[in-house]
Order: sequence, then C-alpha cells, then structure tokens
Amino acid sequence: MAQLFSPRANVHSRVIVFGVVVLVCGAGWATSTIYWSPYTTYVGVPLDQPVPFSHKHHVGDDGIDCRYCHSSVEKSAFAGLPSTQTCMTCHSQIFNDAPVLAAVRQSLSTSAPLKWNRVHDLPGYVYFNHSIHVAKGIGCSTCHGRIDQMPLTQKTQTLYMKWCLDCHREPQKYIRPRDKVFDVAWQPPPDQQVEGAKLVTRYHVDTTGHLTNCGTCHR
Repeated sequence: MAQLFSPRANVHSRVIVFGVVVLVCGAGWATSTIYWSPYTTYVGVPLDQPVPFSHKHHVGDDGIDCRYCHSSVEKSAFAGLPSTQTCMTCHSQIFNDAPVLAAVRQSLSTSAPLKWNRVHDLPGYVYFNHSIHVAKGIGCSTCHGRIDQMPLTQKTQTLYMKWCLDCHREPQKYIRPRDKVFDVAWQPPPDQQVEGAKLVTRYHVDTTGHLTNCGTCHR
C-alpha cells in the first residue's frame, strides 16, 4: 500500500499539537488574568461621584469617625450614607461657597438626595450584614482598606466569594478587639493567631462550619 503521509507530516502534527497546547494554556492564563484584573474586579479603580468626596481629608486629616456619616453600621445590615443635612452640619460653616460642593448645596435646597455610585456593591443574591461583623470584631479596614488614605474611594478587595470564605473559614486571622473595629490604622499583632482565637471564643463566633454554608450568605 502506498504511504499516505509524507515524513514531514510527523513534524506538522507535532507543531499542531504543540500549538493547541499553547493556545489552551494561553487562553486559560488570559481568562484568569482578566477575571482577577481591575477591569472586572474594579479593585483600585475610583468611580465617578456627584461630589469628589475625600476620605483622606475627612478621616485621615480631620479625624472624623466612620460612624458620624455611616450612622447605622453598628445596628443595621447597611452602613448607611450620610444625608445632605449631615454634610451641611459642617459645610454650612466651612467651605460653604466652594464650587466643588455645589451639588451638596443644591441637594439641600431641593431636598433631592445625592445619587452616589456604590463602590462596594455586592450582587443582589448575596446577603451581608454590617452590624454582625462589627459585633464580632471585624474592622472597617479589613474589607475597605486604609480608607483614611484615599482621596477618592476605591475597592481594595475583590469581594469575590473566595475572599469572604477565607475569613469565614479562619476568622481568628482577621478578628480584632471591638474597641479597634473603627481604628483604620490597626495592624494585627505578631501573635494574631493566638489572640484571634481568644477573641473568637470571647465574641462567640460560630466555628461549627455554619459560616461556610451556602445559605448563610445566599438567602
């Protein structure tokens, strides 16, 4: 029987197989890179806002406590946004004619709230409660980063399920004393694992595995 393929066909087949492997690996690498990139996670990407509010100025420079603006964070699922009246408590006296605050003054005069773009915006199928995390010793900066150093607010964490589960599986790595929850400069001590384990017991954090059940966050 005559030979169907020339000797060069072996070279061609090897090149094709190698090319397919490279293509599959490259596609996997590109998919992973895009999935974890700021293009999809928005980590490190400030969003346009009606007013360029600076946490660095208000928190870092002026020392305003988180709870002054986010007044419901300790008792509600939502941290809450400050009303225009809260903003104008100060800005009716200082910078009261600054052009950058024109939208705030208009909001007050028209009683129309400012429409902020949510930076930390979980999907609708995810349940999250701020108050329980605060009560259990999870600090603001654990999720929101060094907000006191941000001229414009941006995400520092992906908020993907894997990130949440890392904390739910080993809360002792992240838990802090309750009086440090709103201390955005707090850093875990060298013996965080030991101290964190004590706080897990003291604050009655569930360690039965319930925190990693689907129904805990997806209700």
